[in-house]
Amino acid sequence: MSTQTAAVTTAPAPAGTGARTDEAVALITGARGRIDDLDTRIIALVTERMAVSAEIQRARIASGGRRVSLSREMEVLNHFSDELGRPGTTLAMTLLELCRGRV
Repeated sequence: MSTQTAAVTTAPAPAGTGARTDEAVALITGARGRIDDLDTRIIALVTERMAVSAEIQRARIASGGRRVSLSREMEVLNHFSDELGRPGTTLAMTLLELCRGRV
């Protein structure tokens, strides 16, 4: 008796998805579209946060206060850390830097 090994044919992955089936390509393409929409919304929210932060800084300086409230920044850091763990702290630091600059 001869032993034959069946050849497994795998179609190349469609460009950029890494998927091997049409179903997976459709799922990935749809999910990536949702991620792109979320990223657009996140950027809009960060831009809005920057504007609100600038408003707060102007009011604080105009009243004779400091530009930055370190106690408030600690609240923000703790909130992000509590919700997202260590990466949340990094994200909060990035947001704070975007909104007030480096201190």
